[in-house]
Amino acid sequence: MAETSTRVLIIGSGPAGYTAGIYASRANLKPLIYEGNQPGGQLTQTTEIENFPGYPTGIQGPEMMEEFRQQAIRFGADIRSNTIAEVDFSKRPFRCVDEAGDVVMAETVIISTGASAKYLGLADEEKYRGLGVSACATCDGFFYRKKNVAVVGGGDTACEEALYLSTLAKKVYLIVRRGVLRASDVMQRRVKERENIEILFFCQTEGLFGEDGVEGAHIVRNLGTPEEERFDIEIDGFFLAIGHRPNTEIFKGQIEMDAEGYIKVEGATTLTNVAGVFAAGDCADPRYRQAVSAAGTGCRAALDAERFLMENE
Repeated sequence: MAETSTRVLIIGSGPAGYTAGIYASRANLKPLIYEGNQPGGQLTQTTEIENFPGYPTGIQGPEMMEEFRQQAIRFGADIRSNTIAEVDFSKRPFRCVDEAGDVVMAETVIISTGASAKYLGLADEEKYRGLGVSACATCDGFFYRKKNVAVVGGGDTACEEALYLSTLAKKVYLIVRRGVLRASDVMQRRVKERENIEILFFCQTEGLFGEDGVEGAHIVRNLGTPEEERFDIEIDGFFLAIGHRPNTEIFKGQIEMDAEGYIKVEGATTLTNVAGVFAAGDCADPRYRQAVSAAGTGCRAALDAERFLMENE
């Protein structure tokens, strides 16, 4: 069992973690980054990215994350392809243990473990991921201009996604398991008033089909009742809007979170309730969940950590 000491430990990668690594490295803090079980984060499962500044012709998600990673390495970040499995934030330096049993003693910690979209659990979701299946309408909606798409969900997020897509797509199906929307009254009204949105109540998706990408979905209505019926809809895009799950399980009991597991921070900072521990990216952002905003909080976390170290030398 090896033991390492570091001034800044960054748990997680993606836009937030790598950006924190870039800024911390340039401040000569020699950060140690544990990339986690999905190096590069959710963007490594995304194809074309066209809304990140600096890439006027777009870039593939894995390629962009590799550029972030190499930039962090260039400035001196120590990156390890491993996962932190256990943390102790009860006193500084913080004791963190990785899956190999190695110990890291960190003066500060930046948590950037991200969040994972909730999926229905269909095999076809994996088959068509990046080929018509998406969990981010803002990220991928542009590719479905004047096409038919479907959104799964009945809450505010699903309604927001459907409304956004309705400004781009020819038609939007909103697939709702129950007979009512769980969204706020104003969101329900907007969706029901939008002419190119069709709400499919009491409906569930059984599968997707298509040759080189999504071409349609198999739908069942009134499952398990005498009125049960099956039909297909023709779509080019299938958007999941049933929520995200922050990857914060190992921090429970160590740090303050909201009811859904998102780490709470102080105002516009990345400060948590534990002095010396900071949170950046989607693990602390239930609202925006965009690569560019995650990168921005990664910058803030590194600056917050640098200031903390200066004040507590």
